[in-house]
Amino acid sequence: MRKNSKTTIEVKGSSITVLSRKDEDYISLTDIAKHKEPDRSDHVIQNWMRNRNTIEFLGVWERLNNADFNPLEFEGIRNKAGLNSFVLTPKQWIDATHAIGLVSSAGRYGGTYAHKDIAFEFASWISVEFRLYLIKEFQRLKADESRRLSLAWNLNRTLTKLNYRIHTDAIKAHLIPTVVTPAQSAITYATEADVLNVALFGQTAKQWRDANPRLVGNMREYATVEQLLVLANIEGMNAEFIRMGIAQGERLKRLNEIAIRQMQVLTVAPMVKQLKR
Repeated sequence: MRKNSKTTIEVKGSSITVLSRKDEDYISLTDIAKHKEPDRSDHVIQNWMRNRNTIEFLGVWERLNNADFNPLEFEGIRNKAGLNSFVLTPKQWIDATHAIGLVSSAGRYGGTYAHKDIAFEFASWISVEFRLYLIKEFQRLKADESRRLSLAWNLNRTLTKLNYRIHTDAIKAHLIPTVVTPAQSAITYATEADVLNVALFGQTAKQWRDANPRLVGNMREYATVEQLLVLANIEGMNAEFIRMGIAQGERLKRLNEIAIRQMQVLTVAPMVKQLKR
């Protein structure tokens, strides 16, 4: 099961948040509504939910995907839909019918999210053109995720993890005092992990996150196959340097030199061969 995560896609100049939760993708209706009326997104969503066709669509979706959906409450809502006095918010819909297709939360970072099936329907109500662009960008996002989870990426990621185990064991044996708190141990490990990050990527994990706030995960998940291979190599070397008692600053310098040399071999050599063909 995938862990919950957020990412952002750009659709016709609008930033649309995509939330992955419980192995399903939910798209921000609030962000989509802002494309139509930036200052009245809640109003736009409520107008959409007043529509009888919308209620019918939501009801069918819940029946197909939600075993806990409350059909009696749904019938009551459907009978009122379309009347001038009818008003329905996402939270009212969720509370009354136990719906799972919509997710609504309050607060500064809250908003209304919908399962991608429902979000595409809402986008079509906003604009058919916007819906097509949304689908295109969403598919691009999924293709990118699939690429990152390809066999080659996973193979090298696994190799990196195995070497990291050797690396952390060396830190525990040679750098951490015998009596420390778990928090202190974690700080030491994080520091050594950033030695590798700086040696290979030129920045710490925090610096990367600050520079890429919209990306999910960490810099290693966006690394190339060549970078992951070099990372695996310098992890093992750093473990040996630690056992030799070499100071962290000196280790960083050596690891950086090794990383540069190995990346040159892995990336420049194939390019030269290609040019000679």
